[in-house]
Amino acid sequence: MVEKWIKDLSRETALRVCGPRDRHLRAIREALGVTVSARDGNIRVSGEEKPVDEAMLILERLLAVIRCGDTIPDDFLAAASARPAETDSPRSLGHWAKSEGQRQYIHVMERHDVVLCTGPAGTGKTFLAVKMAVHCLREGRIKRLVLCRPAVEAGERLGFLPGDFYAKVHPYLRPLYDALNEILDYEQVKRYIEREIVEVIPLAYMRGRTLANAFIILDEGQNTTSAQMKMFLTRMGEGSRIVVTGDITQIDLEGEPSGLVEAHRILAGVPGIAWAALDRRDIVRHALVAEIVDAYERHRAQDGRHA
Repeated sequence: MVEKWIKDLSRETALRVCGPRDRHLRAIREALGVTVSARDGNIRVSGEEKPVDEAMLILERLLAVIRCGDTIPDDFLAAASARPAETDSPRSLGHWAKSEGQRQYIHVMERHDVVLCTGPAGTGKTFLAVKMAVHCLREGRIKRLVLCRPAVEAGERLGFLPGDFYAKVHPYLRPLYDALNEILDYEQVKRYIEREIVEVIPLAYMRGRTLANAFIILDEGQNTTSAQMKMFLTRMGEGSRIVVTGDITQIDLEGEPSGLVEAHRILAGVPGIAWAALDRRDIVRHALVAEIVDAYERHRAQDGRHA
């Protein structure tokens, strides 16, 4: 027999975890054959080790949904009790993928604390990273999601941008909001940002921070300098995970090497860090995007031969 606890919950949170007339606790008892009790903001689970672990996993997922401010679906307990040990497996997450490369990318993200992913436009680099982060948030494996981008102009001079801080940086961060809005509805995104469960910021504002229990995504990583990449990767606190995405064929830096390209050389072989490489076969945008990528690759190859 083992005994495990969830402690120091607020009265309101404990009531929501227990459900109306302890309905959630009763459902867990009946499904797993464990003893579950709640008192003074503490929830106690006891019984055989495996069902106790499964019950704790369900309770932690339920708690994550509550803390995110989401409504608990009517079938939440039934679904969670039916598959408590399967939701972490790459096979169950594979339905997100539309190509073999994407499946491998998901597999790598599931098993490593730091993942750096390269690939051309339209391969789902950012979308799948955000999808994985939201999944981890809802599972209770992390407490917050941080998305950032370097504010680098893509070969254009935009000049002075009017407005407050938000108005100035919003154009650079818009693709990250787009990814969030594809996965969550508008009200969820708004609620998560208001509660600081989700944060979308320029890369420069990561300096000096240490982020624990967070899923941290750096988009457009090819446009970081070496110093910026090192700064970003060292923001990682206990219980956190990092994904860096970038397209090394679209580097907009002037006169400096890409921090993402350099990281490939420096971090090769470091335990816990993995690389994922997507290519034109993984493009999931309009069919013409793959043809456009191919045309530019052929042109670049011809220029190399004629140089």
